[in-house]
Amino acid sequence: MFNREIYNKSLAAACAGADGYLKGRRVLITGATGLIGSFLVEALAWLNENAGADIEIYAAGRGEAGVRGRFEALADRPYFHYVAYDATRPVSFDFEADVVVHAATSAHPLAYATDPVGIMQANLFGTARLLEYLRGQGHGRFLLLSTGEVYGENPDLPEGFSEPDHGWIDPMLPRACYPESKRAAETLCASYAAQYGVDALVARLCHVYGPTFTPSNSRADAQFIRKALAGEDIVMKSAGSQVRSFCYVADAVNALVTLLAKGERGQAYNVANRHSVASIREYAEALADIAGVKVVFDFPPEVERAGYTKVTRAVLNPAKLEGLGWTPRFDLRAGLEATYGCCK
Repeated sequence: MFNREIYNKSLAAACAGADGYLKGRRVLITGATGLIGSFLVEALAWLNENAGADIEIYAAGRGEAGVRGRFEALADRPYFHYVAYDATRPVSFDFEADVVVHAATSAHPLAYATDPVGIMQANLFGTARLLEYLRGQGHGRFLLLSTGEVYGENPDLPEGFSEPDHGWIDPMLPRACYPESKRAAETLCASYAAQYGVDALVARLCHVYGPTFTPSNSRADAQFIRKALAGEDIVMKSAGSQVRSFCYVADAVNALVTLLAKGERGQAYNVANRHSVASIREYAEALADIAGVKVVFDFPPEVERAGYTKVTRAVLNPAKLEGLGWTPRFDLRAGLEATYGCCK
């Protein structure tokens, strides 16, 4: 079951404050079936249906059946287009995009543990080819969805990481495939902006959650939600002491819309909610309370642990994004209630 009324309220929140930048534009979204990409597609469709935005939406993914199945309700809309896309292969689009939101990535622990080479290749080559595509057409804004993991570990920043800050990552750990390739992808954006004038910028996302999580998502928060929806106890595979910035997907997508309209070329912006900083255990306990289940502990096998991040504190300071006028609407409790309510 899926509660469209609750979901539509979240879509409306994601579009709040949109100042018309996207009106009439052709927007290409890679990773269109992912947690963030799919919500963005539907938010843009909401703008078309409710605000006359006249946005041409190009939803890019590796399989047409999967993309069209995910957006079955949009299949007959003249503004919705499927685009074949594989981040590991050269691009050959037959249209010019005004905006490219690059959300294609495998951002979950099982992929990090089993295919670190594929993760790196997709993040590096995919970003480079899309930037080259925009450079070739001579116009268009590029927004890379990066990650707060690029900061690595540095627990001595009580206010969280700001954009100029740095932590440490061990590049010889295969688990570093994700943050290190995202770091390099960010540098590609900055380099294309400086050398070729490509209008590229970066969104450094914290831990985004919501009802659009995919079946393949093996992150802890997605596993927690699956358990809660099944009426089963939430299983934690660590003590849950790691502290994270969390952000409900509607707030995250609203941040992306804000960055497309107001973000500065060649810059990176943290996307995080300062009112949703919690330990993983606190996140699990809040969700368990909403669902009426318990939290239990079961420590995982080595192959699963290999995909876990070693970072103990991943808190992002969103002041730079807030300076553009962005304000989140969902604290952790409200975001989890919306997530659970949509899916229950």
